[in-house]
Amino acid sequence: MQTTTLTLGHSPDPDDAFMFYALAKELIPSPGYRFEHILQDIQTLNERATRGELDITAVSIHAYAFVSDKYALLPSGASMGDGYGPMLVAKQKFSRDEIAKKKIAVPGTMTSAFLALQLWLGKPAKEFNYVVVPFDQIFAAVKNGMAEIGLIIHEGQLTYQNEGLVVCEDLGIWWGRQNDGLPLPLGGNVIHKKFAPAVRKQISDTLTASIRYSLDHRPEAVQHALQYARDMGRDLADKFVGMYVNHWTLDYGEKGRESIRRFLGQAFDRGIIPHRQELEFVV
Repeated sequence: MQTTTLTLGHSPDPDDAFMFYALAKELIPSPGYRFEHILQDIQTLNERATRGELDITAVSIHAYAFVSDKYALLPSGASMGDGYGPMLVAKQKFSRDEIAKKKIAVPGTMTSAFLALQLWLGKPAKEFNYVVVPFDQIFAAVKNGMAEIGLIIHEGQLTYQNEGLVVCEDLGIWWGRQNDGLPLPLGGNVIHKKFAPAVRKQISDTLTASIRYSLDHRPEAVQHALQYARDMGRDLADKFVGMYVNHWTLDYGEKGRESIRRFLGQAFDRGIIPHRQELEFVV
């Protein structure tokens, strides 16, 4: 059988490494395909998706608004903040009105965290003061005074207290309160529309099988993910993986699709993204 090589973009984070453990180690069948893993930070992957460079890639759901002409959303591999999400942290507690007047360190303008921040503030980016900082340097930016507020993602959600900071708002909790308990859609996997629908479904099933394998072989998959765990011990890495690889990740279903529709729909209604999205899901 002829084998087709597909580029698979994902970030060098423990949750993505956990998801694709079985594919990386060739522990599951992938008939007719082999996967070339491209490990880059999510901002870079978002930018590459705008150019349609990768066959399959992780993207921020915010970024999907700008690549929906080229990619369809896969049902598995998503990061959903179910009662938690990106956090606004500071040296002391501030209200929303106070935060709106302060300088905020953010991890990238195409991240879903940044879109959630704009929805929470009720203002597009041009109406508040922010500075883009690599996500793993946001704590330092707040502590050294470059910014007064930090918008934190990834493992920072578990370690901010070690930095002597307090939470002003958890945007995942806020989103659920405003949206009938739906999870906050943060990241998803997409596949290029150059593939026929039947091929998209076949590849989608292989990616889902990889996630299922990791959930069924959790200790080995977490061990594999530890190499990307940035100063996290095994227990903290396992907790972080559990936040973002769970039943939502296997298939976010109609609830997940509705949360994505609302997230991007509200952003359009408030003038934050330029056009209403024609969302295309591989189901």
